[in-house]
Amino acid sequence: MKFFIDTANLEQIKEAQDLGILDGVTTNPSLMAKEGIKGAKNVKQHYIDICNIVDGDVSAEVISTDYDGIIKEGLALAALHEQIVVKVPMIKDGIKAIRYFSSKGIRTNCTLIFSAGQALLAAKAGATYISPFLGRLDDVSTDGLNLIEEIRIIFDNYLFDTEILAASIRHPMHIINCAKIGADVMTGPLSAITALIKHPLTDIGLAQFLADHAKNK
Repeated sequence: MKFFIDTANLEQIKEAQDLGILDGVTTNPSLMAKEGIKGAKNVKQHYIDICNIVDGDVSAEVISTDYDGIIKEGLALAALHEQIVVKVPMIKDGIKAIRYFSSKGIRTNCTLIFSAGQALLAAKAGATYISPFLGRLDDVSTDGLNLIEEIRIIFDNYLFDTEILAASIRHPMHIINCAKIGADVMTGPLSAITALIKHPLTDIGLAQFLADHAKNK
């Protein structure tokens, strides 16, 4: 399973990269705004700064919702850096744009997936990644993990190359459960990733080892 971090915070990205387990980054306009990144020029430079920190894919989201606008923005984003993956919303013009980008060898991430049918259409259009929003489905009393299971079955049935990128990860058990059912990628906050490190028995065991070592000096 690939580990992406979902943020525009450079310090958090560096910390995840330093762990040695980071495979990429996902961002969106909300995350950019949270970091105070405003203006098209500054946003584009921020994407480049992220690409200079990580070795893997960096999803950069278009703002437009019409076909021509998505194409124009997507081409500009893809030109910023070879690691950029153009993030496109799951709408009719988004699907058309994904097909266009695919024909030009530009990688895409179809975002805001909430059904298996949406995932199937995005894969048919040639999306590199599809992003089912696990946490947001849980928020409305719908089983997000079940959606990922359905998509996994469909993609395996037809040998789609599109990778399932489990998004809206909220906590470490989301990560574990997504790994168990075969999501190709997870993207979530640094807190969810680093929480995988922790276990009270590890802390107790380490404290005992160190205490025993101190006695033997």
